[in-house]
Amino acid sequence: MKVLVVKMSSMGDVVHTLPAIVEARRAIADISFHWVVEEGFKNIPGIHPLVDEVIPVAIRRWRKNWWSSFSSGEIAEFYRTLKRRRYDLIIDAQGLMKSAIVSLLAAGPVSGFDRRSAREPAASWTYRRSIAVDKNLHAVERQRHLFAGLLGYEVSGPVDYGLKSAREVSRVSNTIMLLHGTSWESKLWPEASWRSLCNIILEDGYEVLIPSGSQEESRRAAFIAADTSATVLSSMQLSELIPVMKTCSAAVSVDTGLGHLAGAMGLPLVALYGATDPALTSVYGDNQSVIVSDHLPCIPCRERICRYPVEDYSSKIYPPCFEQITPESVWQALRLQINKANHLPA
Repeated sequence: MKVLVVKMSSMGDVVHTLPAIVEARRAIADISFHWVVEEGFKNIPGIHPLVDEVIPVAIRRWRKNWWSSFSSGEIAEFYRTLKRRRYDLIIDAQGLMKSAIVSLLAAGPVSGFDRRSAREPAASWTYRRSIAVDKNLHAVERQRHLFAGLLGYEVSGPVDYGLKSAREVSRVSNTIMLLHGTSWESKLWPEASWRSLCNIILEDGYEVLIPSGSQEESRRAAFIAADTSATVLSSMQLSELIPVMKTCSAAVSVDTGLGHLAGAMGLPLVALYGATDPALTSVYGDNQSVIVSDHLPCIPCRERICRYPVEDYSSKIYPPCFEQITPESVWQALRLQINKANHLPA
């Protein structure tokens, strides 16, 4: 049975779909998967042993200049790739109009979330078959239930991302990765807190790696590492960063795709949440814990920009939803996860 999965973005959403792939393969021995994904995230299904082919799409880049993308022949080539084979089932695992349109371009029956379950209800109108999945489930469980409902088996057992565990390397590593970057301003843990955490980790005898991507992330990483032995990584493609991540013993992350990926690879992890709801999109697996603020009535606001004026918090933690998350409590929580992963006393 040949199945095409359409789950293009974002990074965390792509990671959340991996356990459904593993569970489907356990239930149906002869199933094979192809996957349409945004080009920037192609290495995630690309490293998965149960994904036979990855079909990159570049909607994020194309929409900046549709005319150029059409005239270059790139979009036509993507269409030809989709039509090259017929699929027994096409699963729109994203539930958006853009993913529904891409699904319809492929050859085969398209299925997905029903109108009450999809992020954009109109997407369900394009499906031959749709499945009701509770919107209040965690994103990983929503994907598991979608695949199980469409493929005819029961969701069961623990979550398994199917990626080679990083633990084989990290047992002898003493490197902590600080995943500070995220696309929402409201999800950024304060830079001063990151800097204090970095110093605490170094003083405890560990090494620190700090990735950087955009210009702003590079500036923040340099601030965190200033006057310390921490290493700031130059901007890397995801294909370059994944092997580095596998050499680490643990990570601290805000709500960001790299945090979800680190957890999926088996790294002990502590994730920091404020504006977003960990019940729906937290890191999800073994040796991982979430520290979430709950002292303000607006938490989780799910807003990209904090509603509180920054000038009101010039001498305090900002965004204020992170006021109760201290560097000391984060390091204590991470040490517990490291010891648990290595079967050491708490």
